[in-house]
Amino acid sequence: MKKYIAEAIGTAVLVILGCGTAMLVGCDASGGCGYILTALAFGLSIVCMAYSIGNISGCHINPAVSLGVMMSGGLSMTDFIGYIISQCVGALCGSVLLAAIFGLGGVEDMTGGLGTNGLAGVNGNAFAGLLVEIILTFIFVICILGVTSKKARHGSFGGLVIGLALVGVHILGIGLTGTSVNPARSIGPAIVACFTGNFAPLACVWVFIVGPMIGAALAAIVYSILESK
Repeated sequence: MKKYIAEAIGTAVLVILGCGTAMLVGCDASGGCGYILTALAFGLSIVCMAYSIGNISGCHINPAVSLGVMMSGGLSMTDFIGYIISQCVGALCGSVLLAAIFGLGGVEDMTGGLGTNGLAGVNGNAFAGLLVEIILTFIFVICILGVTSKKARHGSFGGLVIGLALVGVHILGIGLTGTSVNPARSIGPAIVACFTGNFAPLACVWVFIVGPMIGAALAAIVYSILESK
């Protein structure tokens, strides 16, 4: 049970820091400052959680990562289901807290929807958005599998490498889909946004569930082939 609680807390922190930063600074392509700050917020939240709950749950805080780890033999089906539920609960809690903070504080949400993902950057094309999420998640998850492999020699720097990888995929993906690579991170804000009258994110949230899960599965398959003798 402790590892499920850890996953919920970690995912809530990811949403609060990542989506919260996006809500504050926005993602204006003309300046780019919002891109970098948001990318750093997501990446640093991973680093923070990796070194705090990593020894408890592995710090997946992402259903796509859990899928990749399960397919690589590092997680049972029971724990996989428990992790996904915990991660989604954590993302919902983080989104509710953000809605409360911004609502009570009267702070403008620069993203217009709790830092939700969308398809505006790909002109509403769901296939293009799906492709972006598959590619970015593949990069992110194959990095995680490599860093956490028993053959790896990254020592205590593993969490930092993974965090920087998330920063990298966000720098490219924010302007296209807002960068999900994490179904829980997309589901939480999309559901809570509905209570503010914004139903648009929920209509396309399937892209940010299917894309990352496909990307993670491909990463697990490819990495297993590369690592095999």
